[in-house]
Amino acid sequence: MNGVFQALADPTRRRILELLKEGGMTAGDIAAQFDMSQPSVSHHLKLLKTAELVTAEREGQYIKYYLNLSVLEEALLGFYNLVRGAKV
Repeated sequence: MNGVFQALADPTRRRILELLKEGGMTAGDIAAQFDMSQPSVSHHLKLLKTAELVTAEREGQYIKYYLNLSVLEEALLGFYNLVRGAKV
């Protein structure tokens, strides 16, 4: 779960997840939304994929990235349970 929270800590990666809420996108489509190089976007996508927050599927010559809601929901539920049990 640490990888999930580390991935979510970066605002660029959170923005990528927001973009993927609308549906699958290629790395090029995602890069067009930012003022950064394609390799930088690929790095962010790799970290999101490692944390299993996104999945990747080959479609022809492109790879499309999709939001993996099940991992995000699990992380949020774990965080909620942690906060709920905390003494104030």
